[in-house]
Amino acid sequence: MDTFSRKERSRIMARVRSSGNESTEKALISVLRTRGITGWRRSYPLFGKPDFAFPKARVAVFVDGCFWHGHPEKCRVPQANRAYWLEKISRNVKRDKLVTRTLREKRWKVIRIWEDSVNKPSTLARLRKALG
Repeated sequence: MDTFSRKERSRIMARVRSSGNESTEKALISVLRTRGITGWRRSYPLFGKPDFAFPKARVAVFVDGCFWHGHPEKCRVPQANRAYWLEKISRNVKRDKLVTRTLREKRWKVIRIWEDSVNKPSTLARLRKALG
């Protein structure tokens, strides 16, 4: 049972702002640095706010959390308030598709990496291929 009313809980939660997926981003930074991959920027002013952008190569990289972005096998939706979470994750997936489509229309290559795949060799191969 919540100690706040629904209205008050909603007001509190509305003020919570994302601070990014810092641990997975740091893991990718480590991979990029150890592999000598340069030219990336963070907080690059681009639609969808990619986690990393390679402006010269026009590559936008998003590191997606398995829960928040609805990984088809690893997203475990809580039983409590299930309808809310299913709708929330569905909206995130739709927004991801819109962002990807919009950036591709603007001639950007979009790489989406699941948080659990940051250190996989296949992820690095996809990134290197996109960078040319």
